Amino acid sequence: MANFGFAHLSVVAPYEAHWREAKSAVGAPEILQNAQTAESLAGAVADCTLVLGTATVAHRQPEQPVVSLPDLFSLVREELARGGRVALVFGPEKRGLTRGDLSYCHLLTEIPTHPRQPSMNLGQAVAVCLYELASRIGKARGPEADRVARGEAKKQSVRGVRLDRDDSMAPACAGDLELLAGVVEETMLAANYSPAAMRKANRHDVHLLLRRLALTKRDARRILGLFRRILWRLKR
Repeated sequence: MANFGFAHLSVVAPYEAHWREAKSAVGAPEILQNAQTAESLAGAVADCTLVLGTATVAHRQPEQPVVSLPDLFSLVREELARGGRVALVFGPEKRGLTRGDLSYCHLLTEIPTHPRQPSMNLGQAVAVCLYELASRIGKARGPEADRVARGEAKKQSVRGVRLDRDDSMAPACAGDLELLAGVVEETMLAANYSPAAMRKANRHDVHLLLRRLALTKRDARRILGLFRRILWRLKR
């Protein structure tokens, strides 16, 4: 991250014995010192409006659109321009992101590797992805690209929302979608929508659906109110 100018690191459910003893590379202690920890991926990306998952699709059927690595920067730039916040998510070294993890992602990106060896070391994968973004930033022009290059995009993207714009039209963040998904699932249970054995699959499908809809904050609040009213009726 320090090599390519990125500063905001979040770690999900770290193994404490290793995390407390972790040491940064030379010249990069601030990244580790300022890193945030979260108990779940949902919590780590709660304030993000675009979550990009990294995964190989050689042995799995992707459930979200797959974006080529060279196209990442244009997506990040567009999301920041509309007042959003972006997360690039990597999985654990041994198994990568699970199907459940990927349900929190709007899109997937894949590093083009040789078919005989699609898996990459975690550190190498991070370096390749951040290099790709950094190289595009170097070719771009304007203050927005400069903010990304300085690793300030996550902070500036929220602060930079214009005051004359209705904030309700801003993109719904992952936390908004998680709240909505919980109420939708509760409503499905109250309505006996499906057998208990299908609940996990239903939850997964709702997560994917809500991210495909690209809801605004206003959309999410309206739908949340609708399902809460339906749930109130069902319980009574």
